[in-house]
Amino acid sequence: MKLKQDEIEMLEGKRGLPVQRAMEFLVKYGDVLGAEEMVDTQNICGTINNTTPFLDTLIDKFESFEHLVSELNYNCDDVREIPRVSAFSCQLEHGLDPDVWEKQYIKKSKFDINEKDEAISRRMNLNLICTCSPYLVGNLPVFGEHCVWMESSAVAYINTAIGARTNCEGRESSACSMLTGKTPYWGLHLPENRYGHYLVDVQYHIESVRDWGLLGYYGGMIAGEKIPVFNGIKSKPTMESYKHAGAAGASSGGTEMMHVVGLTPEARTLQEAFGSKKPEQNFVLDRAEMERTYNLLNTATNPNVDFVMLGCPHYSLRQLWETAMLLEGKKISPNLEMWVFIPRALKEVADRNGYTKIIEASGALLMADTCPALARAKPPTAKVIATDSAKQSHYMPGIFGAESYFGSTEDCVKAAITGKWEGRF
Repeated sequence: MKLKQDEIEMLEGKRGLPVQRAMEFLVKYGDVLGAEEMVDTQNICGTINNTTPFLDTLIDKFESFEHLVSELNYNCDDVREIPRVSAFSCQLEHGLDPDVWEKQYIKKSKFDINEKDEAISRRMNLNLICTCSPYLVGNLPVFGEHCVWMESSAVAYINTAIGARTNCEGRESSACSMLTGKTPYWGLHLPENRYGHYLVDVQYHIESVRDWGLLGYYGGMIAGEKIPVFNGIKSKPTMESYKHAGAAGASSGGTEMMHVVGLTPEARTLQEAFGSKKPEQNFVLDRAEMERTYNLLNTATNPNVDFVMLGCPHYSLRQLWETAMLLEGKKISPNLEMWVFIPRALKEVADRNGYTKIIEASGALLMADTCPALARAKPPTAKVIATDSAKQSHYMPGIFGAESYFGSTEDCVKAAITGKWEGRF
């Protein structure tokens, strides 16, 4: 790789051993990927440790928690104190909500690890936004901005809806970028890699957030890690539409970006979406395909629901408002639990507007900082789960061995109240 002077200094250890190890990792990473140079970044979102499910089994093998952080993220066994980050960096989701972790059925050892990890994050000057959706709480990139983000749904969102540029990074690569402000210039950072690969003629009227989730899930299935281009959508999406589509596509495939012709910033026309290339393959998304996709996400056969999960990706203010209005004056079934996940930064807004009071008065719980898939947490007796997230419906059967239903927010709230799933395509 062709390194600039400041990058050479980092690689030579002139800015300390942890920074040297971080740059060594990024150079090897870039070499493997065929990157010719680094690109500067001032927007990094990652998680240095505490989402790792096996962390509590590792802690006793290290002399301190900071030693563990250093070893796992920087391959740096001889460092006991990690320096402050050199670029604007945010901590993504945690493995629990520190305010209600007991209600999430999480053991005390994980809570203790979370406290230690937060302390290190603060000392490193990470911004503890603790959400999978940084754009909901103030980290909103601009068109063309080079970012280094983990969290597949957030990656898909900023690439698709905004036209910011990031690959889907891992814990180690994002942690190394935090110390260096650098990332290899490859993948979706390069303009020529942001053109579409597959053309989807959308013949179904895509309108609701549920529809966008199904659209994204279908796109992930056909495109894998490539970029699907959806043509023919007439309705205007909301931020929530893109949020759920990206999360779904990153679950059924490895989709990091989508184009919606006439709507997304790099696909104002069909020609712009593909550049000088032609589609590698053409698909038709009609009602039959949408219904088939819906059925793939509805694996449950038992109509009795015992867990309703909303907020993956974390709920926006609009979704929180909608849920509160659907629950106002009602009670959920005593035979189930309902958890609603939001960024902590929106919790005060929820309190102030009375949404927290409405949701909790119904018997549901409002939670922050995490989600069931990341925390590996659910009610112990839950065997049938209802969610409005295609991503969660995709993952929860594998993680928990549970059946899942997928539908609209209204479908899910109704199931929470009656205890039975009545959603239909």
